[in-house]
Amino acid sequence: MAKILLAEDDDSLRTFLANALVKAGHDVSDYPDGDQAFDALQAVNYDLLLTDIVMPGIDGVELARKANEINNNIKIVFITGFAAVALNPANQAPQQAKVLSKPFHLRDLVNEVEKVMAA
Repeated sequence: MAKILLAEDDDSLRTFLANALVKAGHDVSDYPDGDQAFDALQAVNYDLLLTDIVMPGIDGVELARKANEINNNIKIVFITGFAAVALNPANQAPQQAKVLSKPFHLRDLVNEVEKVMAA
């Protein structure tokens, strides 16, 4: 079981993803924007940050950089329709971050989380 922080601005998608991860046995805290997610990162030690890139407040790449500064052991997975943005070296996204491109099947998400946590 992983302690996961999920940051996704689409309410229905966030709820859907959180429910799937909870069903897979994970402890999930979910937030609708980068600012609230950053506050949570400062208060709780998470195993995994699962974040959209484009969202209000702090975007996902900046959130990932800040998460890495707070906890350099945190695993990071971007869930995005803008994979090229996450992979662009100019964005300085943490190098160990993985990218799961939207749209994806819930099974793909759960499998990726399990793979990242096992690494």
